[in-house]
Amino acid sequence: MAVPLARRILVYEWRRFLPATISVAFSGVLMIVQGALLLGIVSANALYVTQSGADLWIGFPGTQSADLGRAIDPGIAANLYMDPRIARVEALLLGAGDWRGARGGGTSVTLVGIDPRPDGVGLSKAMSPPVRVLLQEPGAVLVDETDLDKLATDIGQKAEINGHLVRVVGTTRNLRAMGGVNVVASLGTARMLDSAISASDSVTYYLAKVPEPRNISAVHAHLSSIPGSAGFEIWTAGELAGLSVRYWLLESGAGIGFVFATVIAMLVGTLITSQTLMAAVAASITQYATLRALGVSFPELRKIVIEQSGWVGAVGLGMGLVCSLLAAALARLNDIPFELRAGMMLFSAAVVLSVALVAGLLALRRLRHADPAALLR
Repeated sequence: MAVPLARRILVYEWRRFLPATISVAFSGVLMIVQGALLLGIVSANALYVTQSGADLWIGFPGTQSADLGRAIDPGIAANLYMDPRIARVEALLLGAGDWRGARGGGTSVTLVGIDPRPDGVGLSKAMSPPVRVLLQEPGAVLVDETDLDKLATDIGQKAEINGHLVRVVGTTRNLRAMGGVNVVASLGTARMLDSAISASDSVTYYLAKVPEPRNISAVHAHLSSIPGSAGFEIWTAGELAGLSVRYWLLESGAGIGFVFATVIAMLVGTLITSQTLMAAVAASITQYATLRALGVSFPELRKIVIEQSGWVGAVGLGMGLVCSLLAAALARLNDIPFELRAGMMLFSAAVVLSVALVAGLLALRRLRHADPAALLR
């Protein structure tokens, strides 16, 4: 009886509970969107890893984030070539440059040197093989399609990097940096443009492709145990990407500030939800008192309120989910870093639903010792 009665009250008094439902939806959207923006921004520092097809990354020991790599001895590559379980080994260079666009203006850029062969694994997800081959032309570079205006240069036009002429031959996808601009070139072009990396044969990372997934752990363990392994460190792609996200999320000032803002947004949304729902339940106190006067026990009355709060929370979360998906689509259309994860959505749903249930119970607690006869006067 309690559950059908709870639904009947909700249907009949929907106007009273509509603000609470909208509040739940707003709170859910606020948590999800804020969290997705946070993850999207910090994940931009792991793009070199997530946009590549390598299984293992070999770099400087103690590297905190993929974009903070340092030079390693090129002799390390011999150990990779000698392992028959590794099908492909590539170098990846990270350098710096000063860009002067075709239409004037300038900005600092990050140079990313990759193997330009069409079947290369470095940044393989950020460009198609035909576009990748264009980098074989000396002085050819690629930039993210969203950065063309910032660089004041169009496809086919020439620009300058550190005083050297380059030509933009195409664009990459999903390689937009968090604060700067990524410029992709071949290994030879990257060394020509940045004197700091042209002075030696050192590389920033070696990328290894292991065709059999079951061999990745074994290759990782083998390379870590060889003599001289103190001069480099090995990560799986997932490990290095996670390391980069955690560093910028928890150790950088920008990441901590954004986390703080996200927590504040969650608290504000939770407070609004609890207060609105408590007001909606409290407005029905007279009806609940009538039920008590008719002999409905307090535990049964509590079931009604829990059911109502649950329905309000569920409907509000459904509305919030739709709005969050629309926000994700809008962010994608505008190339805004927005990473919507199922775990984050489940966490937000659990928080909001728990708040809805607790708010309903808090609004009802003063009925426990109340006199129904006095409330019905």
